[in-house]
Amino acid sequence: MKKMYDYIVVGGGSAGAIIANRLSEDAKNEVLVLEAGRSDYPWDLLIQMPAALMFPAGNPFYDWRYRTDPEPHMGGRRVKHARGKVLGGSSSINGMIYQRGNPMDYERWGADEGMETWNFAHCLPYFKKMENALDSPHDDMRGHDGPITLTRGPAKNPLFEAFFQAGEQAGHPRTPDVNSYQQEGFGPFDRHIYNGQRVSTSHAYLRPAKHRENLHIQTRAFVEKVLFDGTRAKAVQVRIGKKLHIIEANEIILSGGAFNTPQLLQLSGIGEEKHLRSLGITPVVHLPGVGENLQDHLEVYIQYECKEPVSELPSLNKLKMPFIGLEWLLKRTGPASTSHFEGGGFIRSNEDVDYPNLMYHFLPLAVRYDGKKADVDHGFQVHVGPMYSDARGHVKIKSTDPREHPSILFNYLSTDQDRREWVEAVRRTREIMKQPAMEKFNAGEISPGPKVQSDREILNWVARDAETALHPSCTAKMGPESDPMAVVDPHTMKVHGVEGLRVVDASVMPYVTNGNIHAPILMLAEKAADLIAGKEPLAPEYRDYYRHEKKQVETTEK
Repeated sequence: MKKMYDYIVVGGGSAGAIIANRLSEDAKNEVLVLEAGRSDYPWDLLIQMPAALMFPAGNPFYDWRYRTDPEPHMGGRRVKHARGKVLGGSSSINGMIYQRGNPMDYERWGADEGMETWNFAHCLPYFKKMENALDSPHDDMRGHDGPITLTRGPAKNPLFEAFFQAGEQAGHPRTPDVNSYQQEGFGPFDRHIYNGQRVSTSHAYLRPAKHRENLHIQTRAFVEKVLFDGTRAKAVQVRIGKKLHIIEANEIILSGGAFNTPQLLQLSGIGEEKHLRSLGITPVVHLPGVGENLQDHLEVYIQYECKEPVSELPSLNKLKMPFIGLEWLLKRTGPASTSHFEGGGFIRSNEDVDYPNLMYHFLPLAVRYDGKKADVDHGFQVHVGPMYSDARGHVKIKSTDPREHPSILFNYLSTDQDRREWVEAVRRTREIMKQPAMEKFNAGEISPGPKVQSDREILNWVARDAETALHPSCTAKMGPESDPMAVVDPHTMKVHGVEGLRVVDASVMPYVTNGNIHAPILMLAEKAADLIAGKEPLAPEYRDYYRHEKKQVETTEK
């Protein structure tokens, strides 16, 4: 490695891979990627094989294995949060579901002061830029020649069609593409899977660019802090093996994610001044928003026994796994070629919300993320959870040791809105699953089970059983300098109050979007790359999109 670069990108994950690719397109830019994890070797089956997604989580070879502090409204449980410890970051270990979120998510972003260039019209061109949506060839709201190749879930298992029909029978629409004109409704989902193999950002952005002489990728490089000359970021302190290096750059871009980015900012002297001084850190700039505003999606699995022998549960039989794996190795087909998250839906749980606040993932088998199967021969499950919880948490370092995980607290289930929507989520799901279309398959609810009925029983079960959907975000939010809780300038991605330091990852989102957040992070990184490079941003595209018309309630004066 050299001692000086134009750009250092800290983190080769979902956002960092894109930033590195785009900035190194200009041969004059010397770009260094520092990834604390290892390489995502093309022969690593647990990364490349879609159905193997349950195995990396919790494995220290793949996962940083974060845990929350005891969550006060979940009986003191510490919720596990998997984060990718490898090139491609969490895009190398996630569920491969691709969802833009609702256009009104970005209208909400753009409505905040100074955020007008992040509304849907300004974000849409960047979604299109990165997409190669193979199953939407004639849809001009989708992209067709980008690096992220997307395929629609075939959803051929009869349980999918029954679930979609049950949604309609419960009063919800069908939609052909949740990433186009109408998100609300039920149907197949896009996935970043192509030819039976995962498409991570490392696969789509780093591998095609590795031949560039001006792009340098260093794995197992643990960045400990950013070093400043006054208020200008000048270098990073990074440990590679047992050796400590100081590497300088004109610009340093943090792309470590919603946990690591605020941790690194605080270790470097950027954060709430009193908190930093209490740990013996001299503040470079007082930014109280660093590590605050933490948001996520919590979800539960509502599991059912299946009357008919049509579920995919038998494919988890260990005796069958070698043959399933061999088919994937030879043909890239079979049960191992899909994540099985091939369809679902978005609905409004009440008439107060303007657009969907519940997300469903349907799975034609009954199994937890840790691989524990339901004790039935055949089963299926629905993943569901609120999308817009107003609970807010934090990420705070506990010491000056960069290896010590920070304090992470989401405050799940801490608000009236959150608890109300959780009760609605379970009740709406049961309404759908009792529809005639499911009668042929539904042999009864396994979890939480028919004994869980009252609001209190539902909330107690959620507190005991819910898991994160792995969408931590918003801990270094974009916003103008006049906003005391904003950390990053939305027009430049620069950290307020300092020079030479920018942030591009899930932490800069002001609000979490209503769906899996991988696609919004990719869009954000594509747009940020243009802003950092000083390019003219892509022109906004003003398109119509579906808006639910609320029923007018007639009132008469007495």
